[in-house]
Amino acid sequence: MQRDKLKNLPVSPGVYFHKDKTGEIIYIGKAAVLKNRVKQYFQNQRDMDIKTKALVAEIDDTDWVETESEIDALFLEAEMVKRYMPKFNILLRDDKSLTFIRIDIKSKYPFVSFTRNPIDDDAEYFGPYYNSFAIKKALRYLRKVFPYYTKLPKEDSRPDLDSHLGLNPVNMTSAEYKASLRKLISYIKGNRNAIITSLNNDMKVAAKLHDFETAAKIRNKIRDLNELQRRIMFGDKEFLDISKDEALRDLTELLGLGKLPIRIEGYDISHMSGTNVVASMVVFKNGVSDRSEYRKFKMRIEQNNDFYNMNETIARRLGQNNLKSWGKPNLVLIDGGKGQLDAALQARDKCEQMNVPFIGLAKRDEQIIIANNYHDILVNNKKLIELGGNMSASGKFTTIDLPNSTHIIKLLQRIRDESHRFAVSYHTILKRTRQTSNLLEEIPGIGPKTRSRLIRKFGSLRNLKTAPEEEIVAIIGPVKAKLVINYIQEL
Repeated sequence: MQRDKLKNLPVSPGVYFHKDKTGEIIYIGKAAVLKNRVKQYFQNQRDMDIKTKALVAEIDDTDWVETESEIDALFLEAEMVKRYMPKFNILLRDDKSLTFIRIDIKSKYPFVSFTRNPIDDDAEYFGPYYNSFAIKKALRYLRKVFPYYTKLPKEDSRPDLDSHLGLNPVNMTSAEYKASLRKLISYIKGNRNAIITSLNNDMKVAAKLHDFETAAKIRNKIRDLNELQRRIMFGDKEFLDISKDEALRDLTELLGLGKLPIRIEGYDISHMSGTNVVASMVVFKNGVSDRSEYRKFKMRIEQNNDFYNMNETIARRLGQNNLKSWGKPNLVLIDGGKGQLDAALQARDKCEQMNVPFIGLAKRDEQIIIANNYHDILVNNKKLIELGGNMSASGKFTTIDLPNSTHIIKLLQRIRDESHRFAVSYHTILKRTRQTSNLLEEIPGIGPKTRSRLIRKFGSLRNLKTAPEEEIVAIIGPVKAKLVINYIQEL
């Protein structure tokens, strides 16, 4: 990197992009003061860990984007890391510290919360963010501008402290509240300037209509947004240690993969005695879950046989159409032991995709199961010895025992647990849908088309029971709605 460019670094907050000789972005970070933060990479290398030194050795150029505040840098960094997936950022990532913002925008009065594990519940998730303290602090400040609930509000309840402080959306209709939340979401996505412009226009319109109270409230929102420029979200003490999660590198060396498994797919089966049989496919890119790539399978022939179900799932996944649409995984993790892995390998080999490595993770002892064609790789394997592991061969498979504290086991556990969660959630949805469908079949005058409309809209009997009467009427008309309402009230 040219020294002249370092001299031109601004003293404002922002996001910086380290690039290698080819121009590829290899690391993205945020800074309270860009000049101070970026210069740290080129000073006192003696105190850096090995991975940071490796990053610095590859830096050939650095670009940056200035932001108006640290909070803007916080949101922009997360968006850029997700977009470019720089290879050195993956080593910063630890799923235990990932934070997502959850907003159930489809509810009548949504609330905002934080979670480490997004689920399929029709809510919107934003993230992941890698500094949970900073993101929660940022949302506290934004709540003063765009009031929101932090838990499901109870009707006819007395105003609490947050309401008196103006942090809850008091005296707002559902539509007004959701409009305010959409502005918050827009800010999270980095559209600060557009929001300021929109608020200025709203203030002018209110003033022209002589609605000076509303104009004053909007003016205060603009002032509070500008005040965020002086708020400290994370300061200038960002960690340089980028060796938190070495799982991908260790896994590559242990299995002799040749290159990092950028795309790992995890599979699990869920059913109840052979009914509502489903399979999940979760995707971890660079060691982090990518929910947009998740897929689910409903078995074409339902059987109470996990080996058969796993075989069908992998055969469908590795079919030519899905390979073309989704690409090829660098590594596949099967939730289960030798039987499940054997069924998956048979499907893989039949699809002529033998170059895709498959492994299993047995639940009881967290043992890694691999086919014996990997056995020679493990003999005198330096990584296996270094991690304090051992192996044993039996039949067609080799079992690897590693301490549960290793990065590899922790990563595989995260993938396995996520594939299990996703499979169970899909199975639960199908079970509830079937139960609701069966129940609706018992109502005289309710046919398959009406049942289908109700199931599509409400999903479960519980949602149908709590739905306002006017919503049911809007979907199936007043006559049939009365039949349904009278029936479910007697349950």
